[in-house]
Amino acid sequence: QVHLVESGGGLVQPGGSLRLSCAASGSIFSINAMGWYRQAPGKQRESVATITRGGMTNYADSVKGRFTISRDNAKNTVYLQMNSLKPEDTAVYYCNALISVRPGNLYSDWGQGTQVTVSS
Repeated sequence: QVHLVESGGGLVQPGGSLRLSCAASGSIFSINAMGWYRQAPGKQRESVATITRGGMTNYADSVKGRFTISRDNAKNTVYLQMNSLKPEDTAVYYCNALISVRPGNLYSDWGQGTQVTVSS
């Protein structure tokens, strides 16, 4: 079984920074795209940032210039550096990965989520 475990969430003041990490473990053949999603109360889960195995990134317009996604393929880990945080960034952040446990077998896996709260 493959597990995704997030860490790094917490409480931060507006303008502050947090760095989220998500490590995949288990029997993994390969990990293709990875990404961060968030869900605020009363809102749908939305894509924040994604990154391909080769390092191509995509960001939501609301976080461009403030957030940076990166990955370490050797460690099966994806990161989200969040700078200049705003109250509207408050949400539960979820890690997602498109995983192959063997060639030709892909599935999407999710972490348990980590709370990010931006408040004075």
